[in-house]
This record gives sequence, structure tokens and C-alpha cells, in this order.
Amino acid sequence: MASVLLFSSSLALAQASLAPADSAASGPTTVPKTPVSFDLSAIDKTADPCTDFYAYACGNWRKNNPIPSDQSRWGRFNELAEHNRYLLYLDLKKAADDPKTPLQKQYGDFYAACMNSDLTDQLGAKPIQPALDKIDALSSKSGLAALVAQLQDTYATGVFFGFGSEQDEKDATKQIAGVSQAGLSLPDRDYYLADNPRMAKIREQYKAYAVALFKLAGDNDDKAASEADAVLTIETALAKGSMPRVEMRDPDNVYHPQPLSGLKLLAPDFEWDSFFSGTPAPAISSLNVATPDYFKAFNQVIDQQSLDAIKSYLRFHTINDAASWLSTSFDDLHFGFFSKTLQGQDQQSARWKRCTQLTDRSLGEAVGQDWVKENFPPAAKENMDKLVDALDASLNKDIQNLPWMSPETKKQAEAKLAAFRRKIGYPETWRDYSKLTVKRDDLLGNIQRSDTFETARDLQKIGKPVDEKEWGMTPPTVNAYYDPSNNDINFPAGILQPPFYDVTKDPAVNFGAIGVVIGHEMTHGFDDQGSQYDAKGNVVNWWTPEDKKEFDQRTGCEVNEYGNFEPVPGTKLNGKLTLGENTADNGGIRIAYQALMSVLAEQGKNPTADKQDGYTAQQRFFIAFAQVWCENRTDQVSRVMALTDPHSPGRFRTNGTVQNFDEFGKAFGCKKGQPMMPNDPCVVW
Repeated sequence: MASVLLFSSSLALAQASLAPADSAASGPTTVPKTPVSFDLSAIDKTADPCTDFYAYACGNWRKNNPIPSDQSRWGRFNELAEHNRYLLYLDLKKAADDPKTPLQKQYGDFYAACMNSDLTDQLGAKPIQPALDKIDALSSKSGLAALVAQLQDTYATGVFFGFGSEQDEKDATKQIAGVSQAGLSLPDRDYYLADNPRMAKIREQYKAYAVALFKLAGDNDDKAASEADAVLTIETALAKGSMPRVEMRDPDNVYHPQPLSGLKLLAPDFEWDSFFSGTPAPAISSLNVATPDYFKAFNQVIDQQSLDAIKSYLRFHTINDAASWLSTSFDDLHFGFFSKTLQGQDQQSARWKRCTQLTDRSLGEAVGQDWVKENFPPAAKENMDKLVDALDASLNKDIQNLPWMSPETKKQAEAKLAAFRRKIGYPETWRDYSKLTVKRDDLLGNIQRSDTFETARDLQKIGKPVDEKEWGMTPPTVNAYYDPSNNDINFPAGILQPPFYDVTKDPAVNFGAIGVVIGHEMTHGFDDQGSQYDAKGNVVNWWTPEDKKEFDQRTGCEVNEYGNFEPVPGTKLNGKLTLGENTADNGGIRIAYQALMSVLAEQGKNPTADKQDGYTAQQRFFIAFAQVWCENRTDQVSRVMALTDPHSPGRFRTNGTVQNFDEFGKAFGCKKGQPMMPNDPCVVW
């Protein structure tokens, strides 16, 4: 079961957008501005908060912050991420030039290798030639499994399916092996299967991209066209067998533990013993097959497609997965389709940004150690603990007072809340990278060795107890998450800064921003997915039938509400796909608001008096909440994310939430029946 995020920091694309071939010494030409909490200049007072609160709280910000040419969307998350990335860049540049410790030498060399675009251009496609030679040497389908294991483990190429460790849904103390659907390059199965002009055009553009990529790798025109046809044919067949995203949100749908013999029956034409023996995993006797129908489709591909067609598929993924970090010609070609065509991004990001991001992704807990020393003092962690305590008490009170839940189910919900674990800032124990080899003149090799290192670390967990202290995000990350199998809430140091958290601001602002983030992650434990897990992280039904029916009716209201929101004309959100995040937004703001009211009462303060900047404490709370979600997006990225992102866009995360919370309408003097204070709001928690 994947962790539930606060924010999707990247699209569901095969690779990140690419970097231009600037020199190794190039860096930022300007310093990113430091984000601020509660931005008065962002407010558009010509807008009516009772009609469109997002336009009111974010109107001027959106006017004054157009999407930069190297982005496909730009919001407050991006502002802070750019700021954090710049601070991390300073550390990386310093380590590359003059390392003081072995760890700095390691991540400094990784960054330096990435920045050496002159060498990358000289090498061209040579870094992927060993993998391509392995594919060319494949003489029969019986050798496919061993090759797939090598491509996945040694060459960082994602083909056909995913294999890794996961927590057992029925016994969260155990780490088991699992396989799941993968192997597509377009963002979603619908890009292959939807019968409409827009998707048909994207498929044509995708094929043209594949042809160009094969030609760049040395194919003649006819061979490139034939190989591209094979790629699209195979990926379309895999897409047909793939489970839709909405269905995968139900943990029961992706839990099919069985002996290895069961997987062999689903895909008998793949030599599974050869595959598993070619990985760093321990001996596999049983595993979870998340998507059985997919593996039937996978077997049909092996059975029905020619060896040459399969080799074309493997070649494409090998080239495509590495294209971002090959020479400029590969780099630009990949960017042109995946970032410009699909996302509407005009220009590639500066190389220092991409290399900083890549180093953080590959050596996150190495660079994170130095980053938190400089940017996350102990006092910040202590204050965050106090905020979590306040939200915990508020959610507990909310559960006790729910009018629609029986005492029996409340008791189980309270037990789950009491068992919540919290992780704040950074890990207690840092990951050991001493066995990872980094070379200053081998960018793709560094990436491949890093992926091999992480694959081995993941697979070696199989059969071992769960490490409850492990993190799923790096310290500078601007995000947060709830993990249902661990029943824990996680807040990296990167998000615990303005506009989310500012120690100089009044409680109303901090509870409206980071307080709602905390409440959001807590509520994930009780959304349509999280509510299926008990206090120990096991999938167990702890609801009475009557309470579950009431819960489903209330979440059904949210499905209908958000399913009618249109981010761009003609494209509606999927209310079922976004249900968990919408429930977390709505629950999070309620418990954060109640926590603020309790804190102000303890301090003897009247929330309607003592205005600051012309706003009451209640109004400041809601404005701070909304301004976290100020953003602009291209139409292209809006359409992609409507299909792939479980989060609603910022406009609807704001308006959809406040219109379901009468306290907002009261704070701004709205009248029942106005858009932001409807007569029939959706209320779950």
C-alpha cells in the first residue's frame, strides 16, 4: 500500500523533465525569493470571499506569479521547493569544490558528475551501450527473465512489472515480496485505450517520439518505425491488462498473496526462477501478486509477440529511461515530448536544478544530514511536536462528538488515533551509503549504481521485521504523508517553513497552514482507504455495518461534489480518484480550526477581537489555509493530472473545503445559499 501524500510533487511520467547542456560551473543567476506566510499582497479584495474564496485569497498572487518558462505549474509548494533546492545547491556546490567529510566527497562527486554536461555530450549514447548489447544478445524468450532482472537491477530500466518488498496487508509486522503492474511510458492506461481525438493525437505524437529516439540511437528510418510500432503494440496490450487507478485504491483489490507457483500459473511463459535468482532478493516461495490480470496480459505479450518486438520494447525503455542524462540531443528529444507536449512546459530547467534534485533523490539521507543542521533547528522540531499534540487532542474530541458514529466504532477509531506514530523533520538513524560507489566522471553509472543500491536495500527487507523508523521522503522535501501500514504521520523538515510554518506568526496563521497539513495527514487514517486499516496497520474491518453505510453515504457526497469540478473546460475531476485527499482536506481543516479555538481559549483570547492586518483570528486561519494552495497550471498539465493525480487542484482544495465548513461562512459573514456556504455541504469528519 503506497503512502498517502499531501501533494503530488511530480507527474506520473516515466522521467523528470530534463536539463539544458550548460557548463559544469554554471549555477543560479538569481537567488529564489524566500516564501512568506500570510501574504497580504496576494489577496484580491475585488473578489467576494463568499462567492469564490480562492479568487479572494490568491487572486493577486496568481496575477503576479505567472508560470515560469521552466515549469508546467507554479504554486506555493513550488516556491518553497525552489528555495530549499537553492539552499541544497549551495551545500552540493561546496561539497563538489571542497569536501570536508567522506559523505560530502560522495555527494559532491555525484553532483559534479551530473553537472559535467560537456562530458555527457562527448559520450553520446555510449553509457547505455552495455545494456543495449545485452538486449541485442538475447537469442530466445527463455532468456528474457534473466535479462529483465539485469535491466531492472543493474541498468535502472523499468520494464514490464515492478518487484519489491511491501508490508503484508494482514500482518503489518512482516515484510513480504510483491509484484505489480508497470511497464508503461505514458501517464496512464487511458492514454493507450481512450477513444477520443485528443488521446489519439497524443498516441501519434508518442509514436513519432519513439521513432525519433530509435533513430537517434542509430536505427535507420524503416527499423525505427518498426520498433516504434512494436513498443506501442506491447504497451497497449499491457495497458489493457492494467487495473484502473480508482480500483487500485482499494487495498483488497491489490492483495493476492499466493505461493510462487500461483504467479507461475498466471504467467507460465516467463522463467520466474531465473528472474528471482537474478535479483538481490532472498529465496522467494510466496509473494503478493497485486494485479493478477495484468500478469495474464503480460504472459500474452510474451506468447504472442515476436522476440524482435520484445527486444524493441526493452531497447526503447533502456534508451528512454536514461535519455534525461545522456547527451543534449537525447535530453532535448525527451523533454520535447514528455514535458513540452504532455505538460505544456516551455523550457527545460537549469541543469543545476535538475542535478540538485537528482542528487537529493539518489543520496537523500546523505545530503539531508548537512541540510537539516543548517535549516531545521531543534526548536522547530519541538514546536512541531506541540502542534501535533494540539491536533491529536482535537481529532480525538471530534471522534467522540461525531453524531453519526456508534460508540462501538468510536472506540476503535480512538484506539487507532492513540496508536499514531509521528516522524518530524528527519530520521533518527541516517542511512549508510558507504557501500555505494560514486565516480566523478560517470553520471549514468552513478545513477545506475544508486538504483542498484536502493533495489538491494529494498529487496533485502523481505522476510525481515518492519523498520518503523524508516522514512519515505528526504529531509528537504516539501511534502508530508501518512502511511496506513505503519499508522504513522510524517513531516519532513522541508515543509516546516513559510508559508506552512513561521514561528514569528500568530497561532491562527500557523494552524491554518501547517495545522491543516497535520490534520490532513491524520484524517488520512480515517479516509476511504485509511479507514480499512486498524491501529496496528492491518487491513481489518473495525466498523459496524450501520456506521460503514453512513460513512459511505457521506464520502459519496464528496465524490459527487468534486466530480463536478472542471479544472479546464471539458475535463472534470474524478471524484473517486480524489476521494481520499478530499476527505483529508475537509477533515484536516475542521480539526485544525477546533485546535486553534482551544489554544486561543487557553490563552484567554477572543478569536473575533484583536484583529491583525484587518482580519480576525478566524479569517486569518482561513486565508493562511487558502494561500498554501495558490497556484497556476498549464491546461496540458491540468488534463494529465485530472486522470492521474489523487489530489484536486488548488482552487478546489480551497473552495471545495471551505464550502463544506460553515465556520468559514460565519467568519466572513456569508449567507446560506451563497457558493461558499451552500445549504447541503458534505461532512464526513
